[in-house]
Amino acid sequence: DFDADRSYQSVIRRLDYLDSLGVNAIELMPIMEFEGNESWGYNPMFFMAPDKYYGSKNDFKELVDSCHSRGIAVILDIAMNHAFGQCPLVRMYFDASAGQYGQPTAESPWFNQVAKHDFNVGYDFNHESEATKYFTKRVFQHWVETYKVDGYRMDLSKGFTQTNTLGDVNAWGNYDSQRIETLTRIKEEVEEIDSSVYMILEHFAHNPEETELSNRGFMLWGNANHEYSETTMGYPSNLGGVDYKERGWNNPNLVGFMESHDEERLMYKNLNFGNSNTDYSTKDEAIALLRMELATAFFITVPGPKMIWQFGELGYDISINENGRTGNKPIKWEYFDDENRKSIYNTWNKLIQLKQKYAIFKTDNFTIDASNSNGLKKIQLTNTSTSDIQHINIIGNFGVTTQNINPVFQKTGTWYNLLN
Repeated sequence: DFDADRSYQSVIRRLDYLDSLGVNAIELMPIMEFEGNESWGYNPMFFMAPDKYYGSKNDFKELVDSCHSRGIAVILDIAMNHAFGQCPLVRMYFDASAGQYGQPTAESPWFNQVAKHDFNVGYDFNHESEATKYFTKRVFQHWVETYKVDGYRMDLSKGFTQTNTLGDVNAWGNYDSQRIETLTRIKEEVEEIDSSVYMILEHFAHNPEETELSNRGFMLWGNANHEYSETTMGYPSNLGGVDYKERGWNNPNLVGFMESHDEERLMYKNLNFGNSNTDYSTKDEAIALLRMELATAFFITVPGPKMIWQFGELGYDISINENGRTGNKPIKWEYFDDENRKSIYNTWNKLIQLKQKYAIFKTDNFTIDASNSNGLKKIQLTNTSTSDIQHINIIGNFGVTTQNINPVFQKTGTWYNLLN
């Protein structure tokens, strides 16, 4: 849904757009050969082959090289929790008589007969099997070695466990030392090929486990869709969910996001469910788009990596459920020519440039005052270096009435608006 041609080459042709926005990494949803002709890729079949739907393997190599020439990393989303029925590893040991869809046999060296958790799709890998360990190592090393990719976003990483929590969805997120060791082993095996790879987990486990994984060098997805949706709609919400310190982490390894392929679009919710009073409505398109700029200022400036879901930078407002959850969505490149939507893009660009240029955005000396029910929110960053910006204040009114806010500036003197 990024380009109508749906190919590696079409992404190459759009790299100027991403580059000028300030993007320094792109993450592709799974491109490994999947079942059917069109898919999000989470139904993998052949784990070491680029799916022919998007072009040839050399086209993919060209995409990686083109990104690298611009200083843009390429991260692959990879689904190694499971495989689907056309995968040879499934078919070689399969009991077709076991229920409606069958199941792996007890002799399968790779798969559990019955999945160990309630969120499994396809056939569940046994990650403690030596055969699975070997296969997993080969797959993860393959894409880094052969295609020079820069890292992975591991789909459903909480499923890399043999702890049986079927029937108890809450227990699935409990601290699991075996799962931590499994993921750490995979990370170390990839680092044998390239020590600089990014290993990002879609984990969503309880915080003690995520804290340890962060300490071991993993980055972890941080879903703040609900909180940013509420604030852009004009309802009370706390934006501290993108703050790694609020979780008690030592390292800024939280990949925060306002939108993803699994979450509803903020602009869709603004226009359909936004708050209002007699003089002001977040359902008004122009106001809703301005509020997207406000949310961006309270998102990108928080220390730590941030992820944009495609076209969030243009206020994309088509529902995630349009044409079905995984169905094709309208590709709105004309939004780039809309002055109000282009303004969001420009704000993203300015904030990204600031974040990449100034060390203060890597400081651990910052506070986020973003829980007020009246919608007034503040972020303060402080840097002791005299050769860089020393203080930044971000102030915003997410309410639906005119209000006054005290910035509580860290020091007296002349202050500048960095956006203009």
